[in-house]
Amino acid sequence: MGAQVSKQVDRRKAISTEKKTLVDLKQSCGCDFPGSDYRPADRKNWMLGLDPGKLVIEKIVWPGTHDSATNKIGIPLITRPFAQCQSLSIYKQLVRGARVVDIRVQEDKRVCHGILQTYSVDVVINDVKKFLSETQSEVIILEIRTEFGHDDPPEFEKYLEDQLREYLIPQDDSVFGKTIAELLPKRVICVWKPRKSPQPKHGSPLWSAGYLKDNWIDTDLPSTKFDSNMKHLSEQPPVTSRKFFYRVENTVTPQADNPVLCVKPVTNRIHGYGRLFITQCFSKGYADRLQILSTDFIDEDFVDACAGLTHAKIEGKA
Repeated sequence: MGAQVSKQVDRRKAISTEKKTLVDLKQSCGCDFPGSDYRPADRKNWMLGLDPGKLVIEKIVWPGTHDSATNKIGIPLITRPFAQCQSLSIYKQLVRGARVVDIRVQEDKRVCHGILQTYSVDVVINDVKKFLSETQSEVIILEIRTEFGHDDPPEFEKYLEDQLREYLIPQDDSVFGKTIAELLPKRVICVWKPRKSPQPKHGSPLWSAGYLKDNWIDTDLPSTKFDSNMKHLSEQPPVTSRKFFYRVENTVTPQADNPVLCVKPVTNRIHGYGRLFITQCFSKGYADRLQILSTDFIDEDFVDACAGLTHAKIEGKA
């Protein structure tokens, strides 16, 4: 018992130290970067506001959400706090300005997070189609994967193609160098990541797993995650020299050996440091590698930071 108490005391000290590290870094370095003062007039249509004829796919800084379809996962007040990473529906996230969503499914096409499940993926698809029907120039990266420990839903690739066919941008390396205007009316890059089924092939309406990469680490320590994100980003080629999307997740994850197991208070340790991460990317010379930045519980300021940097890029200021 004494050893366990001592371990928890050490863990709390480590968390406190790491939180202070980020606070101090923000105070000493600030959060100014090219485009940091930009605010979209209409977040629902922020890509339209930046001119689809100027927005090259590889140069967009895409605001994304982590474990996007968990707003109603599990049982309210009982299991939900341990798995909920977003409080908004997919439609409301897109309206807020998110343009990359991360969906995990199980065998029966229900969305899940580990052992907890929620609504059918039909709800996600309907939300996406509703948003697309209300906008004209917003492009979405829709990542759907089979959750670890589950089998692929039967004929799921065909299901996605049938549901989204009119919007799907086919898998093609040339897409990265094209503007949104050149891709319209197609507006969805759908990355399907099955566990056992064959990967989508070149020219398919869907994109294979290798086109969306990240380096996720399982930690609840905010400075550790911040530094890991920066290290892995530094190892990537510039966006103009690669033919895949690379995601940085501005999140931390509850750990089983810590008393705090609810997602929100844990991920809040890093949640407010999206702008600081962008600032540090410029300070360290890695800003030309930043492309997708994802978060839990997405808010307007996070969207504005990504849209602002995108605006600076197309204006030749970043």
